Amino acid sequence: MANRIFRRLVTYLANLSAGRLALWCYFIWYLVVLVLYFDPSPRIWLTSLGLSGIIGVALLVNTTRSGSLPVRLERWPIVRLFMMPFCVSSFSALVKGRGFILVFSPRWGELAAGFGMIAAFCVIVGIARQIVPPAKNAEVMPMDANLS
Repeated sequence: MANRIFRRLVTYLANLSAGRLALWCYFIWYLVVLVLYFDPSPRIWLTSLGLSGIIGVALLVNTTRSGSLPVRLERWPIVRLFMMPFCVSSFSALVKGRGFILVFSPRWGELAAGFGMIAAFCVIVGIARQIVPPAKNAEVMPMDANLS
């Protein structure tokens, strides 16, 4: 069982498109900041959740119903439409007043930790691609197909 899960994970990583790799790097950056600046205040998380719902619905409508033809999205892109506003709003609340320049910490050690984690992830993806050559249709391969 563990071997099967490992093989699926390696296959998923090997077939990451450039866009999905970038999204994972953004998420890693968010997680590093979350760990370093976590605030247990329910107000931050409830506000972020509320904004996520409001903006997520607007993004969903914009991507699926605002054109001349309706568009059907897979599950994970829909999840990301709601996750992104949550991450952005909570990130903003966590770093407020801490001297960040754009999204970058003023502390070199924190920058090194964030960039180091992203670099490590990219190296892991590179190793996965050596183990399992990427599929030709990796750009359209849904995450669900690899992890379910």
